[in-house]
Amino acid sequence: MNDETFLNEQVQVVAIFKPGHHSCQPVRFKKGNGRVVEVSELGLRHPLPHGSKTIHVFEVTDGGADYRLEFDSERLTWRLTMEADHYDRA
Repeated sequence: MNDETFLNEQVQVVAIFKPGHHSCQPVRFKKGNGRVVEVSELGLRHPLPHGSKTIHVFEVTDGGADYRLEFDSERLTWRLTMEADHYDRA
């Protein structure tokens, strides 16, 4: 089970843009508190209509927590909108 925290935090993201099915892939991001998160795996990626523009949603993990990053391709900005820590239930 995950402990989810919903956020709306602008973040700095390093991403790879390449041709193919996953043309954009975030590889690391820096949170507002200065913590750098290294993305170890890309989960779901999907477009989300938002008025007249599209927000690209990326579900990623660093192995210890899951994150939802949203890329506004019109404003060229990234936001961290969800963080969920992994923990085992005993």
